[in-house]
Amino acid sequence: MKETLFQDITNTINLLDISLISEERKNTLNHLVEYISTKLKTDDAIRLNFICTHNSRRSHLSQIWAQTMAGFYNIKNVSTYSGGTEATAMFPKVKETLSSQGFKIIALSDEENPVYSVKFADNEPTIIAFSKTYNNAFNPATEFAAILTCSSADKGCPIVFGCDKRIAITYEDPKKSDGTPEQTNTYKERSLQIATEMKYVFSSLH
Repeated sequence: MKETLFQDITNTINLLDISLISEERKNTLNHLVEYISTKLKTDDAIRLNFICTHNSRRSHLSQIWAQTMAGFYNIKNVSTYSGGTEATAMFPKVKETLSSQGFKIIALSDEENPVYSVKFADNEPTIIAFSKTYNNAFNPATEFAAILTCSSADKGCPIVFGCDKRIAITYEDPKKSDGTPEQTNTYKERSLQIATEMKYVFSSLH
């Protein structure tokens, strides 16, 4: 499967160093490793719903990199989703950042909350990305892991109905850099941090 990913994405993944992840952080990520491992043992569908307050930045990055790493490591039956406690729009800098890292992204609509097609390989299903609430009909209703990517969503969703497991894997919001000279680098760093941690998760399943 690795050979079918777009070359720029493969190059990015190969440069990610999971040894830089702290033991404390690995302990957090291992909750997701254990969840996926359990599903693999029973050959069940693996549904991962990444949830952040506005479903605009971190949850999209997490959804897209998790699906990509599942493909890179040939982990079958994985479907990733994202949602928020409210719907807004995928922030344009997220699209720009992912495009610069090798993803092929096409806007399928141009309304206030655009729908995007995101591809990481020619022969893998397109990821459909747009902002929505975590319980939107587009997302799974039951038998999924709810992965909280921001602390406010973690606090704001004391109960995520239908999930098998709730896991908090939170990231600092790159929004803090919006409108500053550091914006491009901050979004790149956050995307690569998430990619590295998803690489750790899916490489741990072998």
